[in-house]
Parts: sequence; C-alpha cells; structure tokens
Amino acid sequence: MSRRSERTSKLIQREISALLEREVNDPRLSKFVSVTEVTLTPDLMHAKVYVSTLGSEMNKEDLLAGFNKASGFLRKELATHLRLKQMPELSFHYDDSIERGARLLKLMSELSTQKDDKISSRNRLRIDKGGKDGTNKRSHNRGR
Repeated sequence: MSRRSERTSKLIQREISALLEREVNDPRLSKFVSVTEVTLTPDLMHAKVYVSTLGSEMNKEDLLAGFNKASGFLRKELATHLRLKQMPELSFHYDDSIERGARLLKLMSELSTQKDDKISSRNRLRIDKGGKDGTNKRSHNRGR
C-alpha cells in the first residue's frame, strides 16, 4: 500500500467514525459500531470499509443494510470534509475480529481458572498425605 493510499484510508476511517457519532441517525448504526479498517485500491477509486459491533443484539445483515443505505450520505460528507479529487466508492464489510478476540480472551481465562483449580487440588492432596508442606514425613526419616 502506498503512503498516499495509507494516509487517505486512515483519514476516511477517522472521518466515517466521526460522522457515525455526530450525524448519522439510523438506529441500526448505533453507538456500539466501530470502523476497524479501510482499505483502498491503488487507484483510490474503491474503498472497503470494515465495520464491527460489540453488541450481539444486532444482526450483521441489518448492520450492513444500514451502512449501504447511508453510503450515499457518508460519501457526500466525506467529499466535503476531505476535499479529494475523486471520492472512492464505499463498500461495507462486516469484521468479526473483535468478537473472535473476545472469545479467545474468554477461553484463556477459563483455561487459567482450570489450571488454578488443578494446582489447588494437588496441594490439598499433598497436605492430606502428610506434612505441612505436602511431603510425607516418613520418607525423609528413612536415611537417618
């Protein structure tokens, strides 16, 4: 990706996020929607806008339908704010990376909890067998 297209994609991402906060009144595009990435073609004529939502109450088809309905408005507003020679055609795509990350964090915390439970059960088992530190006192006195 060239430096110009990288800068332009960051500008588009920032501006769409600001427009979602301030000016878009569609209830499908609520406060829990975030623009995760924008990629541009080398000729800067087409932009893929990746969006994600944290709330599971919204269907991804409804979210994309809301963005497709608002795409004309967003493109017009981007043209006035960014002053590009040619405003790229916007296409919206759902990005589930936030959901996958949350699912991975949940799995990691469950594994950590299971590991802690196994360690504490082993310690209880050692203490039940013998000494305070979990060792059997008879085995230490054999050599003396």
